[in-house]
Amino acid sequence: MGAGVMQKDGGGNRRRRRGRARPMAEINVTPFVDVMLVLLIIFMVAAPLMTVGVPVELPKTAAGSLPSDAEEPLTVTIAADGRIMIQTTQTQTSELVTKLQAIASERTSTRVYLRADGAVAYEQVVQVMGALNAGGFSDIGLVTDTGGPKLNADLADN
Repeated sequence: MGAGVMQKDGGGNRRRRRGRARPMAEINVTPFVDVMLVLLIIFMVAAPLMTVGVPVELPKTAAGSLPSDAEEPLTVTIAADGRIMIQTTQTQTSELVTKLQAIASERTSTRVYLRADGAVAYEQVVQVMGALNAGGFSDIGLVTDTGGPKLNADLADN
C-alpha cells in the first residue's frame, strides 16, 4: 500500500538488466489522511446523537449554560405525566431519596441537572429539588432551552 517502484537505474551499462528496480523509500500518507477525515466526519455527526435523556419539552430562558465537569453529569428528569427518571431509569417518588443517597456516595461531584417538562407543576419541581438536596446533591442546575424571553428587554419596552 505505501511502497512503490522507482524507475530503473540508468548507470552507464551497455547491457540493460530487466526487472531490476529499487524500492521507493517514501510512505504515501494520502490514504491515511482520507481515512482520518472520514472518521472525523462520522464522529462529528454521531456525537450530538449520544446524549442521554428522556424527551421533554423544556421551558425556554435567556440564561447561559453552566460549565461542564470531567465526570458525566447526573440528570434527573420530570416528564409531563409526572414520571421521575434518574438518567433513563424510572424511579418511584418514595425511593428517590434512597437512590440518590446511594448514587451520591459513589460520585465525587455534588452537581446534578434537573430537567422538567414545562407542563409540570412548580410544586412537583420544588419537591424533587428537596429530594435532591436530601439525597446529597447541593449543586442543582435547572436545564432549559435557549431562546426564551429576556425579562430586561421586556421591562425596557414598558
